[in-house]
Amino acid sequence: MNDGGYLPRIVAHRCGGALAPENTLAGLRVAAALGCRGVEFDVQASADGEAVVIHDDHLDRTTDRAGRVAALTAAELASCDAGVRHHPAFAGEAVPRLAEIADSCRRLGLVANVELKCEDAGGDALARLVVPKVVACWRGAAALPLLSSFSEAALAAAAEGAALVPRALLVEQVPADWRERLARLGCIALHCRVDALEEGLVRDVHRAGYRLAAYTENDPERAARWLALGVDALFTDRPELLLEVDRAVADASP
Repeated sequence: MNDGGYLPRIVAHRCGGALAPENTLAGLRVAAALGCRGVEFDVQASADGEAVVIHDDHLDRTTDRAGRVAALTAAELASCDAGVRHHPAFAGEAVPRLAEIADSCRRLGLVANVELKCEDAGGDALARLVVPKVVACWRGAAALPLLSSFSEAALAAAAEGAALVPRALLVEQVPADWRERLARLGCIALHCRVDALEEGLVRDVHRAGYRLAAYTENDPERAARWLALGVDALFTDRPELLLEVDRAVADASP
């Protein structure tokens, strides 16, 4: 099985999970303080061609501004408050550039899952923008980030731009031809919704030589079962709970 460039077993969803404003530098600090070694975040393009870290294509849900992310420059996005809606204590957190997130990940010792957030039609363009920045930001790092996307066009373009940066295919439900898709895209892992997991899938993915991760698991009892069955990584909004589960499962292993 290809272990190169893969993730720790517990990954904080959107940087800090539910404990910090999503996709912010504050989230990374919270994840690191908890002892989390892996974080996931979403990357899109700003109006001036910068790679910025935010989940939605509109600002309304997570910031104090409205409108489309793609309509604003990176500097304009940095002036948005991406923390106050989560809690007043986080007021002033900006929508960060990828380079800022990468620098913090490296300083804090966090392994990153960079999700290319796009529709398939625009996936190749986003990948061509983001992948060279990923390569530059993590040059010389001990651990490369993992690139993931629902967009197969984005993953194909990422493979062309940086074949050595590991990739994962994101799906909601697992397609019958997942083996063929992973092979065609040169991925090392399949990432699916947690409600699509089953014991036979864990076995089959591993037998085929790939890793398997699931999102978004917040229930400790279910997490313990999946980790005991060998699921390689769980994305969670409650890393403080699942880190304890992971330690307990590891202690119980022969």
